[in-house]
Amino acid sequence: MILEGTIIKGIAGFYYVATEQNIYECKARGKFRNEDITPMIGDHVVIQISSQETNTGSIIDITPRKNLLIRPPVSNVDQVIIVFSIAQPDPNLYLLDRFLLLIEEQNLPAYICFNKVDLKYQNALIEMQEIYKKAGYDVIITSTITKEGVSLLQNLLINKITVFAGPSGVGKSSLLNEIQPSLQLKTGDISYKLKRGKHTTRHVELLPLENGGYVIDTPGFTSMQINHLSIENLAYYYREFQPYLSSCQFHHCSHIHEPSCGVKEAVKQGKITLQRYESYVSMYNEIQQQRRW
Repeated sequence: MILEGTIIKGIAGFYYVATEQNIYECKARGKFRNEDITPMIGDHVVIQISSQETNTGSIIDITPRKNLLIRPPVSNVDQVIIVFSIAQPDPNLYLLDRFLLLIEEQNLPAYICFNKVDLKYQNALIEMQEIYKKAGYDVIITSTITKEGVSLLQNLLINKITVFAGPSGVGKSSLLNEIQPSLQLKTGDISYKLKRGKHTTRHVELLPLENGGYVIDTPGFTSMQINHLSIENLAYYYREFQPYLSSCQFHHCSHIHEPSCGVKEAVKQGKITLQRYESYVSMYNEIQQQRRW
């Protein structure tokens, strides 16, 4: 029997494929290894059933992916919600910008969620909201204590495949448990010695939602590689830069050293925040340094 389905989990070389009939434990055919293709969570696949009694089978084909994230390793995503806390752990906006670059590279819709607003760091919250709203992102404010923003977040997930991503300890699993208590995701505390969260999510998995769609609670990250990004395209991944790129005098303007630069002029006029521009310069220099190596 041949069926179509979606990979919802992968552990130790076994892939769990959800079809309309059931969930099947599958191995990938050897041809994928020979062609250096690794099945990913979110892949739409064709499977051949080996046994209906044990719900086992083999993946025989993978349909073309509409998008692909390397970290977390997942494909065919509809949107990404990046969760950072306003405190405990303190937000690292440079890390947030790195993840936004990877999302922009894949042209994925993204929302920024600032969690734990019950901690009352209002000045920091207002500043972060202004930075990213000005950059063109929708910003959601949430708290599992006061329940602020939880219903808004819940509505965004309906009938979508959504990645929840962010550093450890920011409350991703707690938010998802608040949205759907039956998920019963393990939550962790903050390591006060390291001032960051403890990992609780160990693998990537598509979790079905009662109102339709899937959510992916990903392991927390503390770093994000961007070295594969094209330095020539970097400015396009800062979405607020795009209206000003055509105003540069030089076609291959780096927006750092050249005169008559539309981006630098927009920074001077306050149309682009200094924080985001400095983030761009830092990313540019990092990628350029890696090229030299």
